[in-house]
Amino acid sequence: MKSKVQSEAKRILVMVLAAAIMAINTRSFTNTAGLYPGGAMGLTLLIQGVFDKFFGIAIPYTFVNLLLNAFPVYIGFRFIGRKFTWRSLVVILLIGVLTDFIPPIVITYDTLLIAIFGGVINGFGISLALSVECTTGGTDFISIYLSQKKGMDTWNIILGINAVILVLAGILFGWDKALYSIIYQYASTEVLHILYKRYQKQTLLIITEKPREIVEGIYSVAHHGATILKGEGGYTHENRYIIYSVVSRDEVKKIMNVVTEAGGQTFVNTFKSDDVLGNFYHSPHS
Repeated sequence: MKSKVQSEAKRILVMVLAAAIMAINTRSFTNTAGLYPGGAMGLTLLIQGVFDKFFGIAIPYTFVNLLLNAFPVYIGFRFIGRKFTWRSLVVILLIGVLTDFIPPIVITYDTLLIAIFGGVINGFGISLALSVECTTGGTDFISIYLSQKKGMDTWNIILGINAVILVLAGILFGWDKALYSIIYQYASTEVLHILYKRYQKQTLLIITEKPREIVEGIYSVAHHGATILKGEGGYTHENRYIIYSVVSRDEVKKIMNVVTEAGGQTFVNTFKSDDVLGNFYHSPHS
């Protein structure tokens, strides 16, 4: 019970930290350079900019962001997971309130530096939220849903959706801002690829003397099946077994521990798998 309370307290702390990072990044970097980071956040800033420039009306970030997140939140409740979506809704609200009330702290006016480092911070904030089973909202819900149903790379989906927002920003506010926003979004996406590995697939080739123990270990840890092939050592001509399995990239380290615990002489080769046809298990969001 105590462990569960500590775990939830840690989760809440990380959620607040992620929201604060996203809000500060928006106020200090994104707004300073007039960039549009994509997703619901970028579309919110775009709508705010349109109302300010063409109608002279300043509308609050929280109001617009909540409206834009209504449909993605529905997708979350319907298809992804209720606890995951409730936590995400809390983060979305925190980001909105903090963005409206935190005063901007200008660190630099250099647009290129803002595009690079703002993108890195944005990617870090999103991956921090995802690490505790929630998201910062918007296209994240849609991309996670498509990744679970179609097995597609999550963040490439986001990049495609954001391209539409950047085109609109270029038409309305100038192509220089849109082009810098592409750099911002690319930096953010690359950080996400590095830090969040849930939907990236890795192929394992394991040569071992103890295939049964390792296959059972793979299933108990990752709920993935495996194929056992018979082989022969090229030098020793002794019988060997080759285990072939495809798992999520974030599960590889745990499976390596399973291989080590099984003992015996083993050789493991891992490499990225871009496309998989057939059933592939993704652990559901709570």
